[in-house]
This record gives sequence, structure tokens and C-alpha cells, in this order.
Amino acid sequence: TSPAGHYNTTVFLSDGSEDVLKAQIETAAIVGQKYFIIPALPTNVRQSGTLDDYKRMAVKFNRAAELCKAHGLKLAYHNHNFEFKDQGSGATGYQILLKETDPAMVSFELDLFWAVNAGLDPVQMFKENPGRFKMWHVKDMDKADKSVYTEVGTGVIPFKSIFAEAKLSGMEYLFIEQDVIKIDAYKSISESINYVKHTLLNQ
Repeated sequence: TSPAGHYNTTVFLSDGSEDVLKAQIETAAIVGQKYFIIPALPTNVRQSGTLDDYKRMAVKFNRAAELCKAHGLKLAYHNHNFEFKDQGSGATGYQILLKETDPAMVSFELDLFWAVNAGLDPVQMFKENPGRFKMWHVKDMDKADKSVYTEVGTGVIPFKSIFAEAKLSGMEYLFIEQDVIKIDAYKSISESINYVKHTLLNQ
């Protein structure tokens, strides 16, 4: 069983209805997962969310975390790049989610590609919020076009320095992924896995 799963929590995040959320949490517990992950925010928040919208999301994250705890699960949030949009004076929605969620209850699954794509330094994120990034999504960014995914180790993301700070991050699990591939799928994932296993985890 995967230690974590992504669940569509749009209804709960939009109107607060807990019925579907509770059923999803029960399912995650039954199959033996450890982390229940919110994979995205509602469309309106993704497209035009204000800092107040993110504060409301943080409140709901805390509530969902309470429900997860009752079933022996932990809550985490998976980012894209829209959360890092400057909302004025450098403030971002992601900062709100970090600040206004309970560190003991809410963790983060940091998608390294999207964080770097948005101009952030993952290591600096670890220093500012140590221990909160329990999981990583590991995929690389093309050298010529930062919107293009590529096999881990062939792009521009500084994985060696990031992996060197895994303990500071609090990382327990990492997931290698690549949304779009240009070569054979098995060759692609093999290249990425081999680089992570033999280069990054052995440094």
C-alpha cells in the first residue's frame, strides 16, 4: 500500500460539507495509508484566490486534520505553482497555509518542480519551516523550457543540494513522477529512479 493518497476534497473545501471527506478518510485508513493528501484547491481559489481565501483554506485544513487524526492518519497538502503568486508585498497563499495551519497536524507534500518553477528555493523553504515537508514529489525541469518536465538528473533542479537537506525538511517519503514524457515510459522512470537511488540517496 502506498503510504499516501491524493483525494478530491473540492466539496469540503468549497462548502464545508464533511460527508464525502469522512468517507475518503475512512477509505484511506482501511487501505493502510499514513497520509491523506489534499492535491489541489478549488478552481476559484486556484485562479483568483486572495489571502483571505487561503486563510479560509487553512481553517479547513485544520478541520480535516482533526478528522484524519481520529482515524490514525495525518493530513498533507500538495502544491502546484499558483500558491506562490505574489499577492502584494511578497505575501503568498502558500505562506498563509504554512503559517495558519497547525504544524503538529498539517504537513506538506512539496512538489519540487512547481516550487522551483515558481522561483522558490526548496532549501530556503526547509530553513524557514523545518520539519514540515514530510513528502516530496520529485521531477526535473527542462534546461531550455521551465514548463517542460524531464527525467530526474537531466534538468536544472539542484537535487543534490535539496537532498542534502532532507532531514531539515522532515522528509519521510518521496515520489518520483513525470506528468509528460517524450521517451518510452519505462525508460523514463528507470532513468529517474536510478539517478535518485544511485546518485542522490548515496551522496
